[in-house]
Amino acid sequence: MSEVRVMIVDDSRVAQDLFTLYINNSEKYELVRTEKSADFAERFSRAELIDLILMDILMDKGANGLIAAEKIKSICPEIKIIAVTSMVDGELLKRARKIGIESFWFKEVSKETILEVMDRTMAGESVYPDCVPKHNKKINHAFSDELTEGELKVLRLMTAGMSNSKIAKKLGISESTVKNHIHNMLEKTGCENRTILAIEARVSGIAVNID
Repeated sequence: MSEVRVMIVDDSRVAQDLFTLYINNSEKYELVRTEKSADFAERFSRAELIDLILMDILMDKGANGLIAAEKIKSICPEIKIIAVTSMVDGELLKRARKIGIESFWFKEVSKETILEVMDRTMAGESVYPDCVPKHNKKINHAFSDELTEGELKVLRLMTAGMSNSKIAKKLGISESTVKNHIHNMLEKTGCENRTILAIEARVSGIAVNID
């Protein structure tokens, strides 16, 4: 039986080393390529005989693994993809399922190892968490579970640099509601302004726009 050819797409050296260790210690898998950016993943998916991709969701310089995965699925639907991320956000799970990504693995909080998820995925399973794991990150003075779902939706779009009016249009709410959400988040977190709030949210991984 031939080995499963794997490509790692992740800008974290720690994650790369972990995945490489698992792959090299398994007789089932062969590491074909490691990329630091999702921007190049589509090109190498076309050029190389890849069976499985370990795809980080958010990488350096804003490279989006979900967008890359969607493109790869459209041109090479036979390639299986496992989305991997440190961001514990239920919206990521929904988006990944919609794209058709086979499996999903939270880096720090998943009970299974990445190798176990790889084995199950290549056996034909779709491996997703039953629920979003509890992983309470902090943004300045507030923990993530102190923010409401409405506030988080606004915050995700703020990290993309959207104005209040564009956020309101995107979410189908009034601009005054957007302003109220931002005011409440500034009060909870102690951030000086919306720009700092958006930066802190992105750096912490609490909320990142994935569209």
